[in-house]
Amino acid sequence: MILRLIGHDYKYAVEQVLLTLFPEERPVYEDVDEISSVAVNRRGGQTPCVPTAEIRLSHGPKVSTAVTELWYEGVWYRGVAKVARPEQGSGEGKNRVELVYARQMQKIIKLSFYRAATTATGIVPPWGALTGIRPGKRATALLEAGIAPAEVKRVFVTEYEVSPQRAALCLDTARAGLKAKASLTSRDICLYVSIPFCPTRCTYCSFVSNDVERSGRLVEPYLAALRWEIAVTAQIVRELGLRVQSLYIGGGTPTSLSASQLRSLTGALATEFDLSHLRDYTVEAGRPDTLDLEKLRVLKDAQVSRICINPQSMEDPVLAAIGRRHTAADIVSAVELVRSVGFPVLNMDLIAGLPADTAAGFARTLGRVLEFGAENVTVHTLALKKGSHIKADAVPIPGPEAVGEMLDMALASLGEAGYLPYYLYRQKFTAGGFENVGWCLSGFENLYNIAIMEELCSIISLGAGASTKLVDAHTGRIPRSYNPKFPLEYTDGIDRILAAKEKIKPFFIEEVFSHGSDL
Repeated sequence: MILRLIGHDYKYAVEQVLLTLFPEERPVYEDVDEISSVAVNRRGGQTPCVPTAEIRLSHGPKVSTAVTELWYEGVWYRGVAKVARPEQGSGEGKNRVELVYARQMQKIIKLSFYRAATTATGIVPPWGALTGIRPGKRATALLEAGIAPAEVKRVFVTEYEVSPQRAALCLDTARAGLKAKASLTSRDICLYVSIPFCPTRCTYCSFVSNDVERSGRLVEPYLAALRWEIAVTAQIVRELGLRVQSLYIGGGTPTSLSASQLRSLTGALATEFDLSHLRDYTVEAGRPDTLDLEKLRVLKDAQVSRICINPQSMEDPVLAAIGRRHTAADIVSAVELVRSVGFPVLNMDLIAGLPADTAAGFARTLGRVLEFGAENVTVHTLALKKGSHIKADAVPIPGPEAVGEMLDMALASLGEAGYLPYYLYRQKFTAGGFENVGWCLSGFENLYNIAIMEELCSIISLGAGASTKLVDAHTGRIPRSYNPKFPLEYTDGIDRILAAKEKIKPFFIEEVFSHGSDL
């Protein structure tokens, strides 16, 4: 879609709504200084050859106005949104006013484009004009400002045109986030360890994960480099007096490693880090074809408290369509094995919208998972990411209506079964612009998932593709650093990675600890 921005340069705000309402379109910008505007073309009776939108921002003495003119399938559509201009401040107050002003401008730009687009398509997304990965953070900010929960919900429904169901989800997850936030201090952190290997690659996957059948030679060198990163990072954590509250080993599929490799990895973590403060310790065993009793006993001996078995579906035709080599019966056996070893928490991931699935099939999957009594159930929406085989091979998948039916079914069934939504996030390129929600039985919230979504504390990450996020809760500053994505790049670059870890020290000493509280 051709986009013409007049009076502003808020490209990201426009693109977020564009990708939600026109997922097959990509932005192409035209310079309005060199062409006539849409408004002029309309008056002159001229029409574009392709979908085109002009998003204009103008300012009066008291009100700023965003107007979108959209040409779509042979018809012009118009959307308008306005906001009162804030009063000018001075000093730090001026900076805050400017920040609020910028956010308000982005909001009305999104709303104007959204209103034109929903009129054009007849599609009303469940999240309305609310965009971004973390919609719950808006609810959290309002609650922290002293806004009553009912008023927070009203803001979502009336100002952002979010459906009442999704507004309630935001409110529930915001409350869980605030509870977790109140329990953390500036010295509390989470650890993430990446094991980027899987038995095979699922067709929906866009992560950097390596098929161990073809990349087995990379595993041992990778683990050797990872042990170096563990040792160096642990030394920094000790020097700073940081407390590890949550440890998450993800991937990939960490249980693609052998029992002896898992023992070595968990042993290194326990030796180098003080894990006495841990509230939860998660290992993803997402693929049941990677599990056996020996591996589970290794993890139980390491004090792992939460195991993730991620069937995604309990329908054999769907499992085959996504490239899994196991059956629904194998998932049942894996759950029985995990329960026999005695892990306190079982998480099971499902994906709505997988190829070959239907609303009826998803209902059967959900029913089977509820029978397992998993303490955590995470319901994802299929995201068609660049790099996945589904995207590359144009595999047929359920449409937005079917996906919406699946997610509404999950929301109702899990709620009736006593599960509570405790974290929430959205991704680009999901059918219908839907969400991913973590559900739990009361008292079984996973701190790591809340912390990473609500950005409550620093998360120090290790391994290939790992992303470290350092959080200064007082200022809201969150610098990030990224390890190389591929195992070979990671292994070859380990010296540079270890040197980069030294940046953690000045962040905590000069920024976080300088505030003088929660020490």
